Amino acid sequence: MHFHDYLRLLVDKGGSDLHLKAAGPAFIRIDGELSEIHDLAPLTPDDTRRFAREIMSPELWARFESGEEADLAYSIAGLGRFRVAVFHQRGSVGLVLRRVLSGNQSFDELNLPPAVRKLSEEHRGLVLVTGPTGSGKTTTTAAMISHINATRRCHIVTIEDPIEILHADNLAVVDQREVGVDTLDFKTALRSVARQDPDVIFIGEMRDTETVSAALQAAETGHMVISTLHTTNATETVNRIIDLFPPHQQHQARMSLANSLKGIVCQRLLPQVGGGRIAAIECLVMTTRLHEFLVDPDKTSQIEDAIADGAYYGMQTFDQHLLTLYREGRITMADALAAATSPHDFRIATRAAGLDT
Repeated sequence: MHFHDYLRLLVDKGGSDLHLKAAGPAFIRIDGELSEIHDLAPLTPDDTRRFAREIMSPELWARFESGEEADLAYSIAGLGRFRVAVFHQRGSVGLVLRRVLSGNQSFDELNLPPAVRKLSEEHRGLVLVTGPTGSGKTTTTAAMISHINATRRCHIVTIEDPIEILHADNLAVVDQREVGVDTLDFKTALRSVARQDPDVIFIGEMRDTETVSAALQAAETGHMVISTLHTTNATETVNRIIDLFPPHQQHQARMSLANSLKGIVCQRLLPQVGGGRIAAIECLVMTTRLHEFLVDPDKTSQIEDAIADGAYYGMQTFDQHLLTLYREGRITMADALAAATSPHDFRIATRAAGLDT
C-alpha cells in the first residue's frame, strides 16, 4: 500500500479532499460530502506517520516532530498538485490533502462574472477574493494571475503559504515565494517586496494588521494587490479589515481601504444539478457611492444595497446570482435557500420572477 494509491483514488473519483487517519478508513470529499474509501485497507498509525515523513523535507519533519503543525504543497507527475495539512491527533499523525486544480482555467470555465475579468485588468489598487475554506478562492485567484500573465508585460510577485498553483512565465515575469522556504513569514516578505520592482503582488492571505497595512500601502503606492480573506460577504469583509485596527487607527484604515479598494469577489460553492459544484458569486466594484459607504461607519451597512443596485457596473449580490443559477436550472431551490443571505427575501424574489413552484 503506497501513499500515491490514495491520491490516485482521490483523482479518479473526482474528489476535492482526502482525509487520512490512523486506526480507521480513509475518506474522500466528493461534491461537498465525505465518503468512506472501501477500496483500500484501513490505515495504521505507522502508515500515516510514514506517509507524512515521505512528503516532508527533513527540516519540516524535525519541526513537526517538535510539535509544530505542517502545511505544505505536494506534486506528483501525472496526478497533480495537492495542499497538505499534517497534524497530531490522539497520539498519531493525521493528514488532510486538498486537490488543487490547474491554474489555467478560464473565467468562463469557472462561471465567474465579467466583473472578475475587469478587476484582473486593473493596474493598481486592491482586489480581494473571499469565502470560507474550500469555496474556490485559490482557483479564482489563480485564474486572475493567469489572465494577467497572459495579457500584460509586468512583474508578478506572489507570497504564499504554501505555493499551491505554479505559474510559468508568459508575457509576465512571475516570482513565487513560499513562506518558510523562500521567506521567513508574510511580514518579512512584504517589507522587502517593494524593492523587487513588482507591478502585481499576490498575498496568499491577509491574516493580521501588519499584512493588511502592507497590502494597503502597496495598493496606494501604485501596485496592484490581490489577496484573500475568510469572510462570507462584502460587508463582512470591510468590517473585518477595519476591526483589525485599534479604534484610534480605524478612521485612517477606512480612508486607506476606500481609496485603494477596486473590488471584492465573494464565493460560496453549491452542489450543481447533474453533479459537481458551482460557485455563487457576490461582486463589489468600487464606485463613488461605495467609497462614501466605506468611509462613513454609519453607512457601511448599506453596502449590500449598493451592490444590488450596481448591475451597470457588473455588481451582484449572492441572492441575485443564486436567482440566476436557479432560473437556469443549475441549482435546486433547497440548495439556493441554504446558501442565500436572506432566504425569506430570496423566496419573495423567486415568486416575483414566477419561479416558485
